[in-house]
Amino acid sequence: MRLSMDEIINAVCLHLAERHQVPVTTVEVELMYDDELGFNAEVWVEGRSRYLVEANLKEAIIRYLLTEYGRRVYPDDIRLELNEEIEAAITPTA
Repeated sequence: MRLSMDEIINAVCLHLAERHQVPVTTVEVELMYDDELGFNAEVWVEGRSRYLVEANLKEAIIRYLLTEYGRRVYPDDIRLELNEEIEAAITPTA
């Protein structure tokens, strides 16, 4: 299974809106890749900026897959990749 960049952004928006108990429309996300920092994101929740690292992105993806697809996965099952855009490859372990 693969998640597109848009789905990853949706996952982060939904996750942060739920954690901060704010409307999802008040969350903005910009995914990034840096050779030194790896995959990360700058997010704004009700106008306040913060940065997320890869582990935070995987946490949001895990929650998204469970709520939207009914699939339980673990951080080791998720591989973030940089192709034309940032994508997540999901390979559940047996």
